[in-house]
Amino acid sequence: MTEISKLNFPENIRYAKDHEWAKTDGEKIRVGITDYAQDQLGDITYAELPEVGDNFKKGEQFGTLESTKAVADLFMPVGGEILAVNEDLQDAPELINQAPYIGGWIVDVKPAEPKEMDELMTTAQYLEMLERAD
Repeated sequence: MTEISKLNFPENIRYAKDHEWAKTDGEKIRVGITDYAQDQLGDITYAELPEVGDNFKKGEQFGTLESTKAVADLFMPVGGEILAVNEDLQDAPELINQAPYIGGWIVDVKPAEPKEMDELMTTAQYLEMLERAD
């Protein structure tokens, strides 16, 4: 496991308690897992992802990631409709380990309630949560 201080936590995104991140990009919200989550999982070997057009409520499971260590459920940080799925993850799930905030994004969502983004943690709040749990 990497020390928390050596992991990447961009300031321009929001964080969920289940270690997903969400970033507003125009009318959509891009979702992935945090650098901390991918580090805890280890080498990701498979991603089970939703279909474009699927709808999920905030907090609802929308997929799973399998790694050499565990299987982890993915939970929606905001509710809405899946607009796009990162198809690159089918052949290269390790992109999540290599670049969790760029090439390793998981889905794009059309938010049902954009204000749900305000309920997610800031970088400082997320880091505080991680350090309390450590």
